[in-house]
Parts: sequence; structure tokens; C-alpha cells
Amino acid sequence: MSLGRLAALAAAACGLTAAWAAPAEARIERFAVLIGNNAGEKGEVELRYAEDDAAKMVDVLKDLGGFPPANLVLLRSERADTVRRTLIAMNDRVRAAMSTPDTDILYLVYYSGHADANALHLGPTPLSLTEFEQLVRGSAASTRLLIVDSCRSGALTRVKGGTSAPPFVIKLDQRLAGQGMVTLTSSSGNEDAQESDELKGSFFTHALVSGLLGTADADRDGAVSLEEAYRHAYESTLRATSRTWAGAQHPTFRYDFRGQGKLILTELPVHASLRSVLRFPRGRSYLVMRDSSEGSVAAEVGTNDAARTISLRPGRYFVRGRGPDFLLEGAIEAEAGQAVDVSDERLSRVMFARLVRKGGGVREAAHGPVAGYQLRTPLVAGDSLCHGGFLGYGIELQHIGIASRLSACRSGFQNEHLTARNDELGLDVRLSHAWDLPVITLGVGVDLGLAVMRQQFETRGDAPDRHGLAGAFGAGAGVTVDLARGLYLHLEGGAQTYVLKQRRAGSEAAEMAPSLAARLRAGVGVSL
Repeated sequence: MSLGRLAALAAAACGLTAAWAAPAEARIERFAVLIGNNAGEKGEVELRYAEDDAAKMVDVLKDLGGFPPANLVLLRSERADTVRRTLIAMNDRVRAAMSTPDTDILYLVYYSGHADANALHLGPTPLSLTEFEQLVRGSAASTRLLIVDSCRSGALTRVKGGTSAPPFVIKLDQRLAGQGMVTLTSSSGNEDAQESDELKGSFFTHALVSGLLGTADADRDGAVSLEEAYRHAYESTLRATSRTWAGAQHPTFRYDFRGQGKLILTELPVHASLRSVLRFPRGRSYLVMRDSSEGSVAAEVGTNDAARTISLRPGRYFVRGRGPDFLLEGAIEAEAGQAVDVSDERLSRVMFARLVRKGGGVREAAHGPVAGYQLRTPLVAGDSLCHGGFLGYGIELQHIGIASRLSACRSGFQNEHLTARNDELGLDVRLSHAWDLPVITLGVGVDLGLAVMRQQFETRGDAPDRHGLAGAFGAGAGVTVDLARGLYLHLEGGAQTYVLKQRRAGSEAAEMAPSLAARLRAGVGVSL
């Protein structure tokens, strides 16, 4: 996607749409065109969330940005000719509104979809970035904000001399005292703009919308300015994409603006009768989904966000907080005109291994070491219990667990003639499946292993030490109890069949024969 040019136009539109503090005699009109297109040119992978991202921008501008529904136009899956006609028609509306005395206009254009350094890819029909930008720049609006969320969109700001420098400051008081255009892009000129299945949207638009809902309000004055929104989107996008395989994504900006004052994009009425406020504690990040854990992501509060309050429509939300080795999850009812403190006590703690088995892409795998005590029943008559320990490492996937364990134990042997000491060193691999219950996790599994046996005689005589190999296979069940900081207790029991050489009574010859035993393991592990 060519997000640089598109973001620039959209940023300019956002600047106009921002809620300026105006005197009584100044009338501010806000207009916006928001374009989302999942389909690109032939051969381009269809995007999943571009159109949803445009719809999210419509909601936040309507709810908190002061944009009347009649002045908001949402285009989804439209071709270049439709986008062109819509922008021309909106320019005509803006020109007519500007003819009214003492009227300032904020005009925002947003695009999310495929693009390259030369054009937007509106399905099979391209729209050149030059024409797109000119349609926005040519508006009669006092302030134009262009926002483009697409690959290599930084071409818009680079061509115009912009950089991915630290956030800028635009201040406007009392009215839209400045004039010009601001451009924001989601990526630099040679980067891809990335989507996230967990966020159900692009990293950049997700960060921008979350910021406009309140997390960008760094000075906590109840309003989000253009400077605050850009700073939050830049830092959040860079931080989130630095952990992806595609690498860090750097939003850019360019502004050609005259005037001073504080450009406000959204206002956050804490006690508004039609809104609800969620307040979050410090120390971890939170995702807020609509309705349930499968719903669309409404907002995110980052670990480092100074502002911990977001303004949402009343309704049911699912909140997920991320700790170092666990998640906090739970449903929150957000009522109109009410503020809700989302404390840890309102949420349930879920360990990472449970998240893996739950699925949904929150965590693909959990792994870690486990160690503890092992007990095995005798293999042959005359043996005693074999006491020892084990050390292992396991991986939990959604439907199956795989663990490898190294174990050692010692037992005694005694009959009317001989006394001996038996040592066993074993290695086994276990495949298991687990079911998570409210307090414990139950699992069943099968395992296959190999053991080295050694028998040392303590009775005086000429009998040499004996060595041998034994194959083992078996099945069993286990129970796991989660503790704090990723630790867990594990208890496992099962039946094992050993196949090893044994001497029959009255015979000196040894032959391979099966021997049945029970094995018990109890240990402590950590999930990473």
C-alpha cells in the first residue's frame, strides 16, 4: 500500500476535522471522506481489515471528533472513478460552506488499502497519488488533513520534503486560525504497512483510533490534539511492528501550515450521557474488544501510555490485559454516563499455556522446563520401588503437547542368595492432550522411551555387573495446577510396559520379555 501519500491527505483532512476551541462568533464545519479497499491489483493479496479500519475512523470522528453524520462519507470497495467523483463533490460542498461568513472548515481524507509509490490500487483501477493529493490540496477548506494507511505511503511525505522526525507541534486557539495541509502516512517510502489478526486491523490505524479514543491524551486535558495523536500513532506502531517478521514500520508526516494554536482532533467528555469511560491501571497493556473475545478490537491501552482512560459507546466489552506470563480477561458492562475502573479483581487470570489451547491467535505456543520426583514399581520379582527424579522440557500447542524427559532412579534387588543395586537412566517422549477446567487442567497421553539398565551385586562372589537396554511404552493421565509467575504443579501417573532381557528361574539364558510397571511423577514447571 502507498500509505505515505494517502496518509498525507488523510492527515490534512484530520487537521480540519479537529475540534478547535472557537469563539462564539466562529462557526466550524467538519467534513471527511474515508476510503477503505481490501482488494488491490491482480496478484496482490487481498487485505482483511482495510475496509473495517475506515469504518472505525468514521465511528471515532462521529462520536468524538464533532463530525456530523451528514458530512461523513464512507467508501468501501469502490473504484477510482467513484473515489474521484466523491472527492470532487465534497470539494463543492466545502466551497459552498466556506461562503458563509465566519466559517472555518476542517476537511479530513483517510485511505486504507493497497498502493505503491505512484498510485492507490482501488481494485483493478489505479488512482495516481499526484491526482489524489491534488484533489485534497485543492479543497477550499481552511485546514486539510490527509491520512494514508498503505505500503510505501511515505512517498507522499518524502516527495514533499517531510521526514520521520519527532512529532511536531501545531497550536491553534479560539478558532481555525491556521490554514494549510497536514499529511500523515503509516509507513516510510520503502516499507510495507502491516495488518494484525490479533488486532483485527492495521497496526497504524489501530494505534491512531486508540489514541483518538483517549490513550493519546498525554496532558490529560480531556482532548486529543494532532500532535498527541501523531506521537501516539508513531510510537505505538513502531513498538508493535518491531516484533513482527516484516520489521519496524515508521509512520511519517509532512505539514504545510500557517498559523498557531492547538489543533484538536477529538474531545473526551468524561461524564457525557451518551458515552462510557473505562479507566485502566498502570503496568500492563490492555486490548478492548466489542461484545466478546471474538469481537472487533475497539481500542488498546499500551504499557507505556501515560493516559489510561478511553471513551467508548455504552455496551458490553471484553477486556484482555497482558502480564509477563499470563493474561487477565473478563467482560465489562460499560453503561452510559458511567466511569468503570478496570481493576485486576474484575478480570480472571489465564496462564499462557491455557491461551495456547484456547486458540484464537493470542499465543501460538507455550514451552518451558519441568523437574521433579519419580517413582516406579518393580519390574521383576525381588526388586524394590525405584526412586529418583526427572528433568524435562515441553511445548504446548493448541491441540497437542509434546514433552521430552530425562529420568534416573535406583532400586534394590534381593533374594535368598543375592543382594544387588539397580540403576536406570531413561529418556522418553510424551504426546498429550489437555482439557482446561476452572482450577485445574486434566490431560491424557502416550509415551515412548528407552532406558539403560545397570545391576551391581553387593553379595560377595564372582558375579559381574550386568548392563542392558530396555524399550518402554505406555499411557497415563495427569493434572496440572497453575501457580504465580508462570509456575505450575504437575502430577502424572500411568502404566508402562518395559521390554528387556530377563532370566527365567532355573535357566542361565536371558531372553527378551515384557514387564508391566506403574510410574508416578510429581514436579514443578514453568511456562515461558
